[in-house]
Amino acid sequence: MGGFKTLFKQTFIYGLATVLPRMLSFILVPLYTSPEVLTVAEYGVVSFVFAYFVLFNVVLAYGMETAFFRFFNKEENQASVISTSSLSLIISSLALLGVAFLFRNQISELINVELNYLNFVFIILLLDALVIIPFAWLRAVSKPMKYAVLKILNVAINLSLNVFFLLYLKDFAANNSFFEGIYKLDFNISYILISNVIASGFTLLLLLPFYTKIKFQLDVVLWRKMMKYAMPVLIAGIAFSINETFDRILLKELLPANIADNQIGMYSACYKLALFMTLFATAFRLGIEPYFFSHSKTKNPQKNYALILEFFIAFGSIILLTVVVFADILKPFIIRSEAYYEAMWIVPFILMANFCLGIYHNLSVWYKITDRTKFGAYISIFGALITLVVNFALIPVIGYKGSAIATLLAYATMMLLSYYFGRKYYPIPYNLKKIGTYFVLSIILSALSFYKFRENYIVGISMLIVFLGVVYMFEKKQIKQILKK
Repeated sequence: MGGFKTLFKQTFIYGLATVLPRMLSFILVPLYTSPEVLTVAEYGVVSFVFAYFVLFNVVLAYGMETAFFRFFNKEENQASVISTSSLSLIISSLALLGVAFLFRNQISELINVELNYLNFVFIILLLDALVIIPFAWLRAVSKPMKYAVLKILNVAINLSLNVFFLLYLKDFAANNSFFEGIYKLDFNISYILISNVIASGFTLLLLLPFYTKIKFQLDVVLWRKMMKYAMPVLIAGIAFSINETFDRILLKELLPANIADNQIGMYSACYKLALFMTLFATAFRLGIEPYFFSHSKTKNPQKNYALILEFFIAFGSIILLTVVVFADILKPFIIRSEAYYEAMWIVPFILMANFCLGIYHNLSVWYKITDRTKFGAYISIFGALITLVVNFALIPVIGYKGSAIATLLAYATMMLLSYYFGRKYYPIPYNLKKIGTYFVLSIILSALSFYKFRENYIVGISMLIVFLGVVYMFEKKQIKQILKK
């Protein structure tokens, strides 16, 4: 039970590092969706640019973070793992972004991102790449508090600058010559990117002591082993980024130019209502990933892995149903303009999709600790193919609804494939009756609540109470033990 205590303690702190910044970032959605700050189309442009961030970040990291965790726990010479992975990322990031900067005009035309935005993107990508290993090291040596403080500080700076640039700079410029020199008309999207540059730069500055303590020596033999482990993770990451953000890119490409940015804006704003599930799944993953590796050699770890999935699905099911029931109460606090509400239809689909993704991350323990990371790549590639095919088929017909359907189908398929192959290569005794009941019942009740009894809170809350009763029936013994402690 001590291992679980550590797991949940770290998950809680990593949760703070993820949930609090993301909760703070909720401020940005009302800010960006305020008509006096950005139009729906401009918010669509912001979402489109940030969609490329996910893809480029994956390429620049090329699976080295996951490889770092694996070899840090596997190799005796941990200092060599730290220096080799750090030096690898420094060299590759400077080289790739240096080449990209030389060909920035061609890249701007190719990906349909304005050149002035792209320059900021390159700077942010470089700064973020240089903190990958320092942050991974904090997680690997169990320093969640420092990790949390730095993550929260990064977002706090970002948010503060967003609020200043978008709400107050114009008034300051009218009364002060210094601020007048900073202020530019119709520059809000650039101000958003500048805020990210400053926040990322400050984070790197705080993490520079990490680099002063390591020896910059590249162990070529170790590097090759790490790259062999990391390459499937890179492929899986690219495929995952396609699943996560390529819908915005395809909406831009497949819809008429006069409506594309508006559709992206509405879709991206309502997508944010699934953030509660994303926060939970991300925090849980950050906590369990080091746990999976560090406990892989203990006696019968499969039993603990099975129990962890039960906890995840129980909590995830409650979050799914709760957000769906109260979605229309939540939306005015997050999305400030009714111009976005047309896309509310996607909310249950995106919530269920992210729930399936969270389950997939829990199930993926089998290929990570058995060094079969190529299966992660295969599964993610298959999910990406579903994303692309369904988006190409449905976007021209039903617009952003097609993207929501594609996201759910991709993540659900990945979840099922991971379970199937996991049974073959690393059997884990999951309680299918219990987790199946939670999963299926929460989805059925969510669909009924949103599409049949939407805004009927008597019915919705009743469904939620019934579901909580089912969870209590299954978990009565564990709940009583937790309450006693």
